[in-house]
Amino acid sequence: MSKITPPISLYIHMPWCVRKCPYCDFNSHEARVIPQQDYIASLVHDLREDLTHYDIDRDLHSIFIGGGTPSLFSASVINQLLTEIDQHWPIANDIEITMEINPGTVEHDNFADYRAAGINRLSLGIQSFSNQQLKNLGRIHSAEEAIDAINTVRESGFENYNLDLMFGLPEQSLQEGLADLQQAIALKPAHISWYQLTLEPNTVFYKKPPILPDMDMIADLHEQGQQLLTEAGYAQYEISAYATTDKHCIHNVNYWNFGDYLGIGAGAHGKITTNNGAVIRTRKVTMPNTYLARKTQSFTAKAHTIAPEALPFEYFLNRLRLNTPINIDNIPEHIGLDFLDKHSAIHTAIDKNFLYQEKNILQKTELGQRFLNDLLSLFL
Repeated sequence: MSKITPPISLYIHMPWCVRKCPYCDFNSHEARVIPQQDYIASLVHDLREDLTHYDIDRDLHSIFIGGGTPSLFSASVINQLLTEIDQHWPIANDIEITMEINPGTVEHDNFADYRAAGINRLSLGIQSFSNQQLKNLGRIHSAEEAIDAINTVRESGFENYNLDLMFGLPEQSLQEGLADLQQAIALKPAHISWYQLTLEPNTVFYKKPPILPDMDMIADLHEQGQQLLTEAGYAQYEISAYATTDKHCIHNVNYWNFGDYLGIGAGAHGKITTNNGAVIRTRKVTMPNTYLARKTQSFTAKAHTIAPEALPFEYFLNRLRLNTPINIDNIPEHIGLDFLDKHSAIHTAIDKNFLYQEKNILQKTELGQRFLNDLLSLFL
């Protein structure tokens, strides 16, 4: 069975921050002065290069501007960027365009300006409503500033916005973790991303680990927190994503459905299915200064074609993040293989009670959700 041509999105990476957080392993760099105009020009060159090289003629599915701290860029520059993109890859009026916002780096008047520029979904990096925890995490905003920013976002006309919140923070108690979540729920966002703090390599926290709560407490916090979210009307549709009705993040769902995306900007990753069916993962030049100097050279640092035998793992690595069931009959369309070759992995997962199958529908069990890494390893 031949592969389908999946929807395609655009990820734009803004690599600068005011201060690097000790838990962050993203490609972000501290900067006092940001060459906004030069960077926008590089982004446009980067996009044009990808559109031409991969012969992209599919409609643009969604846009996500992440970082780093995109809100260090002015609304006028964001407007310029989206206008330039539209000239090369027309933007539909109803497209989802998300931008990450740090409450400590944006003036409240800018929220309305970002909306006027074309941004119709915001993702606010809150992380905690405890001033002590915000200090522990190296955040530059206070709890009061976060709440004020959220209220201003709503007053500026944004109905679709996400709050990023972490749990399992340094020396956090069960009550403190639940209080954070209760405060987020009380502010009534359309979407909440609630995920556990992890110590990633190449971070300050990895080199000098803080004291984290024990796993039993984290498990209790996760269970009780999920109950709070459910009771408040937030449905879990992905490992760490909870949304009110019809407010799933379209862009991220495309990732998890093994859709395609161009990644532009310093260190941005992409995944493209070519016209001949090959699946390619890309990464752009990482360092901002090197990226800015590439206007006459390729912005791509690496392009790797995924081997056919690796596609099942790649597919399930993404698809099993979602809580929606999988139609087995559709799997070969995504991975371009006779799925019978990997059918034994399905039987093993069912035997281990990680998955259950009803006719041609496949779904994770509660155990499979809890031990997702073990489940995924079966497809290697």
